[in-house]
Amino acid sequence: MVKTLRYFVILIAFFAPVAVKAQFETFKDTVVQLYGVVMTADSLRGLPSVSVVVKGTGRGTITNGQGVFSIVVMKGDKVEFSSVGYKPITATIPFNIEGNQYSVVQLMVTDTVYLPATIIKAIPTREQFERDFVNTPVPDDDIEIARQNNDEAKRRILARSLPSDGKEATNYALKQSSQRYYYSGQAPPMNILNPVAWGEFVKAWKRGDFKKK
Repeated sequence: MVKTLRYFVILIAFFAPVAVKAQFETFKDTVVQLYGVVMTADSLRGLPSVSVVVKGTGRGTITNGQGVFSIVVMKGDKVEFSSVGYKPITATIPFNIEGNQYSVVQLMVTDTVYLPATIIKAIPTREQFERDFVNTPVPDDDIEIARQNNDEAKRRILARSLPSDGKEATNYALKQSSQRYYYSGQAPPMNILNPVAWGEFVKAWKRGDFKKK
């Protein structure tokens, strides 16, 4: 048995480097250094900040100020070029590339966007303008929204209506477990004569925490 195991280990030590080398050679043959330039189709001007993404992998890059880019891809990958104001286009890396380098000149076409028509009408009278100016509701800015969210009454309403998130529920459970372990094997103290507990009780009573929801 020991002799058979020894032969098996020798065979693995002999063939494993060969298999790893063959796998590495296959992988090395499929890797391609893709580089090129992205230009406008009408004026052949280099496009900066074009997103170059290998679909399905989450890898990508962007073009520089002259529209030049470089990225490592695999043979058969689909590379998507996209930029604001231009139609996205997808290019496929061929399988029959000789060597490990491939260059492209990608042209992008302007994407036409049609906006709805805007009609400007004059206000008939000064009185109507003053009435509309006074009665038009103005949305709250970020500072006013933050001030309203920090209102104590609103925070109490939200605290009673919104459910606890995972962090709050976990902290509450850990706090309860800590109290049980702290008084394990003995009777917990009674807070009936604790002035601090009575003070918290009076504050909760004034806040309306004991009212039926």
